[in-house]
Amino acid sequence: MQFRWLKQDQAAEAIVVFGGWAVGSDVFDHLTGPQDILFVSDYRSLDADLPDVSGYDRVTLLAWSFGVAAYGHWQEGRADAFDRKVAVNGTLAPVDAARGIPPGVMAKTAEGLSEASFAQFLRRTFNAPQPPRVIDIEARRAELHAVAARGAAPAVAFDQVWIAGRDRIFPPANQHRAWEGAPLRELPTAAHAPFDHFDSWQALIS
Repeated sequence: MQFRWLKQDQAAEAIVVFGGWAVGSDVFDHLTGPQDILFVSDYRSLDADLPDVSGYDRVTLLAWSFGVAAYGHWQEGRADAFDRKVAVNGTLAPVDAARGIPPGVMAKTAEGLSEASFAQFLRRTFNAPQPPRVIDIEARRAELHAVAARGAAPAVAFDQVWIAGRDRIFPPANQHRAWEGAPLRELPTAAHAPFDHFDSWQALIS
């Protein structure tokens, strides 16, 4: 796991973002707000502890994509530091034919990972062509294998779940099955990375 403060200004509130696979924090750069922002990535191992956030008046979790299940596994056996939890386009069963990414798709992504296939993944993530990005192919393949090997995460109660209607990574129908009974909000025209539909952190976590 890797932790990086995107903003650390001694604010009253912090948002801890469990990000998605290989995309990075750039997707959040345009979001405004007074909150301090801690970004979590790289789920090859989930052994690390969060930096101390006990000094904040309020701490919110924002988990996106594989970050949802990664958080669920990571949280097991640890004290819950969060006052509110929000999930975005991910499930606690990340590799699952009915409630996550179909296993065959996941296996094909891992086995065939290359710069070209990653460019295609980004296009599907944003539903639009993206500038080329350099990634560590073997590290990101290992991360995919680790996510698949962990399986479904323990149950976690999320206060809000966003589902994008045009998600081409986590099928929306699978997300609806996974989150039956949870407080859902839908973004009918949004992609797997739906953050261009928001201009502030508060809008995303409210």
